[in-house]
Amino acid sequence: MIRAMILTSILALSACADVQNAADRTGRKAATSAVTETIAIHFPQVPKPLIEAFMGCVIENAQAVEVRELAKDSFGGVDEQTVAVVGNIMSRPATQTCLRTRATSIL
Repeated sequence: MIRAMILTSILALSACADVQNAADRTGRKAATSAVTETIAIHFPQVPKPLIEAFMGCVIENAQAVEVRELAKDSFGGVDEQTVAVVGNIMSRPATQTCLRTRATSIL
């Protein structure tokens, strides 16, 4: 009986993790348009051929709460808060490494 309860609990936790991962992937996909628009308009120093690569780095390094904000901005429109969130993510060391790596592979 106890084994069955433990197995059921493990399966339930696995299902929750799968749902959470799916929600995270969906949110990151939704956030791409806001990030792309923000980089293209508010970060003119980023060359056009690098916008998509930079967007990928920002999305990959965004925290869950940031992903939710950016996904919301994809529907509600980019504002100064969006620019601040993207700028904050771009300034992180892990994002900077990603940006350098992708820039050198494209240019």
